[in-house]
Amino acid sequence: MTVTFTHEYRAQWRDMDFNQHMANSAFLDYASNTRILFFDSVGFTARTFAELRIGPVVLDDRLVYRREIRLLEAFTVGFQTVALSPDGRRFKVRNRFTTESQGLCATVESVGLWFDLAGRRPVVPPDELQQSFAELERAEDFEEWD
Repeated sequence: MTVTFTHEYRAQWRDMDFNQHMANSAFLDYASNTRILFFDSVGFTARTFAELRIGPVVLDDRLVYRREIRLLEAFTVGFQTVALSPDGRRFKVRNRFTTESQGLCATVESVGLWFDLAGRRPVVPPDELQQSFAELERAEDFEEWD
């Protein structure tokens, strides 16, 4: 089963930059929020992560702009898997920002890993979390990492 995950937002005053379009930091914030909403939707709430003493750590974000998003404009953020290591420890995900009128406005690609909060080291995530990523929509350019 493939799960498509999207969330709808509306650009807020605090998201705007000096040029009166959505700031780069806002794109990163919405990408992060969408990831957390996905985890929550599959049963991995903030409380669950705290009990397991693990969390996702982003090592690298790449933001590519295509079109502007303006104040109060509605937009949708999609979430898909771009790459996974066989044990699920490392991952790459993509958020696609779209509007009804303009189509694709931006993408954020994030490389991350699962982190043991007590041991301060990368860890293999629980099977249920690995399964959730396995069921998440995969990008057309998806790849298995060694």
